[in-house]
Amino acid sequence: MDINLEKIVVNTHASICIDSKIYVDPFKITHNKHNADIVFITHSHYDHLDLEAILRVVNDKTIVVCPGDVASKLTTNGFNSNRIAIVCAGDKGSLRGVDFEVIPAYNINKDFHPVDMGWVGYILTIDGVRYCVCGDSDVTPELKSVKCDCLFVPIGGTYTMDIDEAIELLKSVKPKIAIPVHYGSIVGDITLGKEFKDKAKSICEIVLKI
Repeated sequence: MDINLEKIVVNTHASICIDSKIYVDPFKITHNKHNADIVFITHSHYDHLDLEAILRVVNDKTIVVCPGDVASKLTTNGFNSNRIAIVCAGDKGSLRGVDFEVIPAYNINKDFHPVDMGWVGYILTIDGVRYCVCGDSDVTPELKSVKCDCLFVPIGGTYTMDIDEAIELLKSVKPKIAIPVHYGSIVGDITLGKEFKDKAKSICEIVLKI
């Protein structure tokens, strides 16, 4: 299955949009779009749960898929609970033509994203293509076992895996395409993208979207 790279946008940091209507962790969206079919949220840190950005993409039919603590914050801020699907690692489902699997996202050697918080990443199957969004994670056994066509991999370090650890993950997952995220703004210099591409290009195709 060919991956249409024109349908993939990384707005900034780890804010992803696929096919103009599937959003993951919308962040710093500056214009009203209201075109989201589904919004997937990985966890409740401000750079992934940006309420203002979410309001710019949702409409009265949008479904938000998220962990429980995210759902609580959304409903507290006026989101319709009937439009929220609470998930945890291991869940699978299908919404509006998108099949999804929920995977755990956590740190192994730091304390920013404890495993017991229940925060997540997602594998999304859209038009036959499997996209994996790692979430804010280190290289975990669960991630190493993922099978996907396109891997959105954090490389910024500090809060997530760094470049060398991300390359370790690529060697296990063997995606067709890897798109680095979680760098260039809050953490990690913008030049990390090119450094990652130069180091990892022998493993798979590296596409820079930031």
